[in-house]
Amino acid sequence: MKVFVTKAIPEVGINLMKEAGIEVTVHVDDRPLHSEEMIAVCQQYDAMMSVGFNKIDAHFLERCRHLKVISLFAVGYDNVDIPMATQLKIPVGNTPDVLSRATADTAFLLMLAVSRKAFYNYRKILDGKWKGFEPVADLGIELYGKTLGIFGLGKIGFEMAQKCKAAYGMNIIYHNRNRNLHAEEVLEARYVSYDELLAESDVLSLHANLSESNKEIFNKGAFAKMKPTAIFINTARGALHNEADLKEALEKGLIWGAGLDVTNPEPMDPSNPLLMMPNVCILPHIGSATQETRDGMAIMAAKNVIAGLKGEKLPTIVNPEVYEG
Repeated sequence: MKVFVTKAIPEVGINLMKEAGIEVTVHVDDRPLHSEEMIAVCQQYDAMMSVGFNKIDAHFLERCRHLKVISLFAVGYDNVDIPMATQLKIPVGNTPDVLSRATADTAFLLMLAVSRKAFYNYRKILDGKWKGFEPVADLGIELYGKTLGIFGLGKIGFEMAQKCKAAYGMNIIYHNRNRNLHAEEVLEARYVSYDELLAESDVLSLHANLSESNKEIFNKGAFAKMKPTAIFINTARGALHNEADLKEALEKGLIWGAGLDVTNPEPMDPSNPLLMMPNVCILPHIGSATQETRDGMAIMAAKNVIAGLKGEKLPTIVNPEVYEG
């Protein structure tokens, strides 16, 4: 059995698959394969491990319907046509939970960095603009006792809320498709409508999966409903926010600041004016980028490949319906 891995992953995952008797090929070229190249390559393999945002659409799946498993080196699966994969009986696995803490750490880092204009003030040193003590220059805002709004209070959102409550005594509100009773009990989180989330949040942190229903839901209309002192944080998916509208909201003072680990589009153009705004901090999608987390993701993704090639149920499966009937 052979698996094609679209980018290099930690060796612990590669070794796990090799020990299971699987022949592993890793695409190590910096140039990503375009759609037809990916199809041509995957037609020669029994399994695929998708690392990054490879477009696994209906066309790809139709041409690669022989695949016994598609393993995603990610928790999100919005790049995959899940209904088509299910129709073709191709199990799709992902890597949930293992990256919750690391991603929440990144959201917390961005929140604090934005609140103190950290990236902007660091650039002042590099640009030779640090001239000494200025009592009223580049002041930040404090987070103590403020209200944290969570859009998508799942595992990552819970970790973020827990940190904010412990560190700053922040009040937690959230908006989900379903109530999170555990968060309500443990964190005294309060369920609110989407409009209430916008209006009441001092910090609004996004942790929802991307879907057609919420694409660019944080747009001009949404930012207009937020506090002018609010901080917007997105470590989920860039397509949850409209970047032009975010830029305009910051310029007009509709919100106070923004911290992004994901951008729309991605990667971000280095000339994007958001990068130079005082109240904005942007990272290059490093939410899960710790040794421990990436090793854990590699192990989980490898176990999905091994199970799929053995004809066993994937340990972490996105579309369990493939096993029905």
